[in-house]
Amino acid sequence: MKIVLLSGGSGKRLWPLSNESRSKQFLKVLKNDEGDRESMVERVWRQINSAGLGSHACIATSKSQVEMIRSQLGSDVEIVVEPERRDTFPAIALAATYLYSMQGVSLNETVVVMPVDPYVDESFFHRTKELDRVLNESGANLALMGVKPTFPSEKYGYIVPNAEPEGNAVTDKSYLRVNSFKEKPREEEAAAMIERAALWNCGVFAFKLDFLINILISYDLPIQYEEMSKQYGRLPKISFDYEIVERSNHVVALPYEGDWKDLGTWNTLTEEIETPVIGKAIIAGDSGNTHVINELDIPITLLNLPNVIVAASPDGILVSDKAASPLIKEVMKHSDQRPMYEERRWGRYRVLDYYKYPDGKEVLTKRICVASGSNLSYQYHQLRDEVWTVVSGRGVMALNGRYFPIQSGDVLVISKESRHSLLAETEMDIIEVQTGTELIEEDIVRLAFDWNEIMDICAV
Repeated sequence: MKIVLLSGGSGKRLWPLSNESRSKQFLKVLKNDEGDRESMVERVWRQINSAGLGSHACIATSKSQVEMIRSQLGSDVEIVVEPERRDTFPAIALAATYLYSMQGVSLNETVVVMPVDPYVDESFFHRTKELDRVLNESGANLALMGVKPTFPSEKYGYIVPNAEPEGNAVTDKSYLRVNSFKEKPREEEAAAMIERAALWNCGVFAFKLDFLINILISYDLPIQYEEMSKQYGRLPKISFDYEIVERSNHVVALPYEGDWKDLGTWNTLTEEIETPVIGKAIIAGDSGNTHVINELDIPITLLNLPNVIVAASPDGILVSDKAASPLIKEVMKHSDQRPMYEERRWGRYRVLDYYKYPDGKEVLTKRICVASGSNLSYQYHQLRDEVWTVVSGRGVMALNGRYFPIQSGDVLVISKESRHSLLAETEMDIIEVQTGTELIEEDIVRLAFDWNEIMDICAV
């Protein structure tokens, strides 16, 4: 069995902590059993490994999230990178061609697809193992996993089964033949469907690899990964649910009776945050069920404001009634602001200031933290000059084919086209000032990533 974890999201629903590169699954606001803060993707990856499925899993994601995944999960995680963002059907099709042509996975292998960020117990992942058996026993094209509802929610989609269950209805291994799907019904309609044993659709489904490969062939699409990457723009920009699941005539569902939540909005996420304050903040007076999450160094104080979420980051500040907080996705949908905070495989950075002068010249100031033992890629820029001031730490600088030690107090001038890299021997804080006419993250030409390879290049 192979598992494909879908890591997407535009970073709008939990703005301003989430952004284009740091979607909700990367926010470190939850606590693990040891009391340390971890992100949703770290939690899920830990649970998958604990369930013995880590070596069978890969993550399908966009280019903008690769660095964040590497930063939080390490360099050994297998990642399938979309050439461009489209939707879940193209992403799953690309992952299928990767499994087929790059990993040599058998066409008879079961592939399980799931979101990268469900809030569940470890038993959820043990239950997913049953999808392989369900596919084999039922002969279905697709096997879904649905959550047994605890109340008639209007926030979730529903899997509506046929009248009679298939399999052995006496044991917990029974599965249901799917009749239809209903997206976010009214409460009365949801209650009626629950009476018919309907399940919440948690976005988990399984199929035999040949099922999707044959669909791609019928669409006249490539089944080789490299060719699929080149032709990715040909795939319809549509969800897997609409393109495949709802068109299939033989679909079954495996019920799951444990806890499950989609922590996709501020009001649902704060239900699982143990403390009302994260960061510099004071909540006083009649302020029950209020949360403040502050990533800034500026303190925030709330007086007599119940049922409120205040979230502050370098990207902005949100003050909202919790019930209204889901509206932020609609409010921010046209925003094209660049991310002001990002995590990378080598550390993290925060934008401190940005200014554009009337003549078009831009100045951007960052605070960069490079983790001990990590290094930047050997790279150059075509549109900007940089000045680095080392605030703390020590390391080794590679610049235009030579390398030398640097430490706190050093100032380095890196002009356009200068090839440069840095190895942090201890954790390093650097203030970087960029100047140019177009200051964008895409203005990076990377020549090498491994430090030993960079040293070999400099020795030539």
